[in-house]
Amino acid sequence: MRVLVAGATGAVGRQLVPRLEAAGHEVVGFSRRGPRPVDVLDAEAVRRAVADVAPDAVAHQLTDLGGADGAANDRIRVDGTRNLVDAARAAGVRRIVAQSISWAYAPGDAPADEAVPLDPTREQPRARIVAGVRALESAVAELPEPVVLRYGILYGPGTWYAPGGAVAAALAGDPAARFLGSTAADDSVSSFVHVADAAEAAVRALEWPPGAYNVVDDEPAPGHAWLPVLAAALGVPVPERVGGRAGWARGALNARARALGWAPVRPSWRTGFTNQGA
Repeated sequence: MRVLVAGATGAVGRQLVPRLEAAGHEVVGFSRRGPRPVDVLDAEAVRRAVADVAPDAVAHQLTDLGGADGAANDRIRVDGTRNLVDAARAAGVRRIVAQSISWAYAPGDAPADEAVPLDPTREQPRARIVAGVRALESAVAELPEPVVLRYGILYGPGTWYAPGGAVAAALAGDPAARFLGSTAADDSVSSFVHVADAAEAAVRALEWPPGAYNVVDDEPAPGHAWLPVLAAALGVPVPERVGGRAGWARGALNARARALGWAPVRPSWRTGFTNQGA
């Protein structure tokens, strides 16, 4: 299969390309930087790039997280996805595998499965984030065979949670650190996934039935449990435990993806944080 990887130089894309090649696929990648630069916000440039590649499938791994600019990342989800889907449809592509997130679900007490609706909140900035996710997933669904991978919080090489990354700087008290996530050791529950496990799911998803899948590890956990482990792995101060929980911060379940044969090599952040890889 010829696979176009959009976002090939990102944290997941760098893991995904060699795995696709090892699985026997022909891979062409593009990103804003690298040997094949394409600005995904330029609709005509995207249309030309996809037409030139003529892929059998598209792997959408585009983000804009380097500068911790939430609005820029939302624009990639909305406008970038729109351009990519339009280009794929014009090129006759049927299958797309797209990166989404597993923390956009409506509030609840237990970890969410894929049947839980997206959060209807109007509270900002979360409403803007969820609107971007909704737009991405809606656009992707216009192709005949859409697969949406709702990743947990990504850690590992190239992510904010890697040693020397944005989270380490934030926990160390660096006033210049720019980080959009939470570093509160509270009761809010998160689900994580290592970038290598996320990439492996994207490879397998080329054969999965259309739909949405949570791609997370096996242990949703509150901040007061995972943050001390992460801080120790990063060699930074352990945050003081505090109370409280965001209602939407509930974690997610991976049973649907597991039923199709995917399983995280790093099933828990407890050991994953200390062995993130190079």
